[in-house]
Amino acid sequence: MAIKILAVDDSDTMREMVKETLEIGGYEVVLAVDGLDGVKKFNENSNLSLVIADINMPNMNGIEMIKEIRKSNTEVPILTLTTESEDQMKQRGKDAGADGWIVKPFRPPQFLDIIKQILEM
Repeated sequence: MAIKILAVDDSDTMREMVKETLEIGGYEVVLAVDGLDGVKKFNENSNLSLVIADINMPNMNGIEMIKEIRKSNTEVPILTLTTESEDQMKQRGKDAGADGWIVKPFRPPQFLDIIKQILEM
């Protein structure tokens, strides 16, 4: 059974890039367009192995989405994939329950290495 990953980003281009990269790695990908959609898709897919979330999104940002997911699931790893690189924002992500922080733009081989490491934890 393929490992299923939820990728949440408001940018069509970024969602497509993440999806293509993850599919090259052999993962099944569920996409969401913002934090609200991310929470909905998370709740609809009980067998997700990982969540990858942008931070700056409309309707519900990544930090709020992570907090919402953590209310019902403290086990699933959550990575942020964002242009934000300030320590203060990273700390907010960590406080919300994020397990890792990847700064955009990413290089696909490194991105897949990080995903693999997180899933093996």
